[in-house]
Amino acid sequence: METQRRYLTLKAFCEEFGVAKSTFYDWCAKGRAPRHFKLPNGEIRIRRTDLETWLESCEVAA
Repeated sequence: METQRRYLTLKAFCEEFGVAKSTFYDWCAKGRAPRHFKLPNGEIRIRRTDLETWLESCEVAA
């Protein structure tokens, strides 16, 4: 069983959701991306908790 990391890299996020990095940056520009932060080296990280919150906000009522 694979353990989930507490923080996702941008690459891991894109792989998990099947989107290109350019799509993520487009979502950022439109204010639609999950909360994330940039490390001093410029890399992006996304907390799993923020990802779960973002996913819940994307949910559409049936």
